[in-house]
Amino acid sequence: MKLLKIPLLVTIILFQFGNTSLIIAQKLSKKEKDLITTVEENHQNAVVFLEKIVNINSGTMNHAGVKEVGMIFKEQFDAINFETQWIDMPTEINRAGHFFAEKKGSKGKKILLIGHLDTVFEKDSPFQTFKKEGDIAHGPGANDMKGGDVIVLFALKALHQNNLLNNAQIIVAFTGDEESTGKPLETSRKDLIDAAKRSDVALGFETSTGFDYATVARRGSSGWQLEVSGKRAHSSGIFSTNVGAGAIFEASRILNAFYTDIKGEEFLTFNPGVILGGTDIEFDKELNKGKAFGKSNVVSQTVIVKGGLRFISEEQKENARSKMKKIVQDNLPHTTAKISFKDSYPAMQPTEGNLKLLALLNNVSKDLKQGEVKAYDPGKRGAADTSFVADYVDCLDGLGTMGRGAHTPNETLDLTTFEALTKRAALMIYRLINQ
Repeated sequence: MKLLKIPLLVTIILFQFGNTSLIIAQKLSKKEKDLITTVEENHQNAVVFLEKIVNINSGTMNHAGVKEVGMIFKEQFDAINFETQWIDMPTEINRAGHFFAEKKGSKGKKILLIGHLDTVFEKDSPFQTFKKEGDIAHGPGANDMKGGDVIVLFALKALHQNNLLNNAQIIVAFTGDEESTGKPLETSRKDLIDAAKRSDVALGFETSTGFDYATVARRGSSGWQLEVSGKRAHSSGIFSTNVGAGAIFEASRILNAFYTDIKGEEFLTFNPGVILGGTDIEFDKELNKGKAFGKSNVVSQTVIVKGGLRFISEEQKENARSKMKKIVQDNLPHTTAKISFKDSYPAMQPTEGNLKLLALLNNVSKDLKQGEVKAYDPGKRGAADTSFVADYVDCLDGLGTMGRGAHTPNETLDLTTFEALTKRAALMIYRLINQ
């Protein structure tokens, strides 16, 4: 796959897309019209099914809930003649596993359809149930991304009902730990990568950025953890030769230097998501929460900060890490600090193949009278599972539902767009099968 250069990425993408999308829009064939009619007929069932799976808590660490949602999808894919399996993860991975469904064939493009079953809302979250208010659906994971999973299912259902999947090669991969990937990645993403190696294209159904955009490039994601130690002492001695600055001042110096000295590079961001400091702390790395104890008259002894790093290339990631390490080493008196990093998601680079998929989607959208589709700015998107397969297949992401407030208790899904996006997905898959 030919990579496009990163500088001025958005401008380059738009220019390339302008060159690759000069395909004349066509009228829908009879088969395509029948397919769209079937999506319309199934729409209310899709909403009912979405409500059912949203009402099952599937926070990443609720392994039973994640698998329960997977088993419900399994029943649905069994019914349309896919070979299905639940893939358990080893105990040490501490994740539920993944749902895969496959239809074997040799016609057209070999397609990988990617979603995830888990949400950021664990069993102790107060946000647990699906609720409709007019054309807006509220619910944990309704938009990110159970709605996208339902689009995949009901697009394939419509194709199956019209006998349009005959001899098609399609793999559906719904991971169970997208919101917090199991480690090591070599194990937790092995099945997804193996599926990509048997495919030509991958379509990701993460939340949509609207009818006007799709994702041809995504930033990668890496975790970092800062651990700081200071000298415990009576606060009257802080700043003295014998006591020094304490752990909290040193952590503050480091974070401020990250902000002032590293911030500003295009597509590079870093975020301290949780911080605990004081005399003693307890921190649960898996649940990202803990307790801290300290007194205003005691110099802080320990601080832990856990954060994330977003980047558009491996080079950008390594350069940022190097700068962060250098800042961490320049300690205030009587303090020490260390920073560690964990890879999570690689970057999904823009390629000519990705742009060709975007051109195909653009024409699908125009034929459905849904308007032009352009490349979305990767600086405004988070990481996703498509990034793991981008080295092996052409990728397009952001084909899922539209809504607001993902990862918050205000998460919503716009039901007025749900059916239209399912039509787009069904027609896109049909045309890939028939290329």
